Amino acid sequence: MTSNASTPDRSHVSTEKRNPRTMDLHTLGVKECVEAICREDRHAFDAVRRADHRITRFIEAIEPNFIAGGRLIYIGAGTSGRLGVLDASESPPTFQIEHGRIIGIIAGGDASLRTSSESREDDPNGAHEELAALNLTHADAVLGIAAGGTTPYVLGALEFCKTKLPEAARPITGLICCTTVNPTPHIDHIITLKTGAEVLTGSTRMKAGTATKLTLNIISTTLMIRLGKVYQNLMVDVKATNSKLRDRAARILITLTGLSRDECFALLDNADGSVKTAAVMESRGVTKDEALALLAAHQGRLDRILPEADGKPPISQPLYPDQPEDSDE
Repeated sequence: MTSNASTPDRSHVSTEKRNPRTMDLHTLGVKECVEAICREDRHAFDAVRRADHRITRFIEAIEPNFIAGGRLIYIGAGTSGRLGVLDASESPPTFQIEHGRIIGIIAGGDASLRTSSESREDDPNGAHEELAALNLTHADAVLGIAAGGTTPYVLGALEFCKTKLPEAARPITGLICCTTVNPTPHIDHIITLKTGAEVLTGSTRMKAGTATKLTLNIISTTLMIRLGKVYQNLMVDVKATNSKLRDRAARILITLTGLSRDECFALLDNADGSVKTAAVMESRGVTKDEALALLAAHQGRLDRILPEADGKPPISQPLYPDQPEDSDE
């Protein structure tokens, strides 16, 4: 059991302070609770927008190595760890990126995704074994996630990366936090999301968690765009492995090729469910194997293969033809 003397006072941390706008939370009805939470949630979006330059610098720093094959490792405890694991686990099905390119490490292991094990976050050495097993290199990036910026598990992991590994193998390190923290030599990039005091004092699964999720979305999606996993604003590396994805894949192909829905389904079947392969087969009039060879020769980037790359824009149809245009009215 932790002694009182060894328990740090975190009352100065902004995410632990009381929110003067929600002092009467216990007296509110349902409608008022919803309004109060919605009102506060706006601060999460504002916090991310204010930190866009820091997010940009981090992505720009890790992009060259990531595109060359490096990895991005998220590490956190509690809600922060769960958000990192979530983003890492969603990247392979969304972008067909190899498993292990984006990794989520959470204090307490995968069991902590369902069962609370927040006590594990107090161990500054808790992540060392998992990090060592990854055989980190200078091409990798390790991004700690800690809303209050004080989690020993996370800070210890970043220190490990910069002090326990050979200098030539030390990854780029970063920290996402929701309060001001002092720079340290173990952290190359600090992304501060100033979300302020929570609706419910100290409950950083709320505004801090929302801002963190938004930031992780930005980081991973931007990397995938830069890697060529996106064409125009289409999820072209999706693979039609279930009914929903099959429908989405067909609609993407309709947009890129102008073929009918049935023709796109047939094209997908001939391309083993791969949208990219199917698009190249149709646009270049080649076989599946020839399309795969073209993709391999152009780093999987459709913008270097499809007609638009020759100055001829592809046929473009709306993904949702029956849906009216957005209107301010």
